Amino acid sequence: MVRGCTCSFPHTNDEMTSHGFRAMASTLLNESGLWHPDAIERSLAHRERDLVRGAYHRGAHWDERVCMAQWWSDYLVKLRDGAEVLRPKFGT
Repeated sequence: MVRGCTCSFPHTNDEMTSHGFRAMASTLLNESGLWHPDAIERSLAHRERDLVRGAYHRGAHWDERVCMAQWWSDYLVKLRDGAEVLRPKFGT
């Protein structure tokens, strides 16, 4: 807990819901500045409401989405293997 902070998160890591995963991935991918927002959304989007459009529109941003998936995989491997964790310096 950060000094002076009264909040605590006892259940933060019990479960990562699909919505939580999507939100986390969207944030990290968008903040990386490497990917077009439409490519990110297409990769993380729920099923297309218009099923005909969805059947023919699967390839939008395909090449970028493949590269993004590899980048994401590499990022997760770095985390697993103990990448440097950046810690903010509060109060300095």
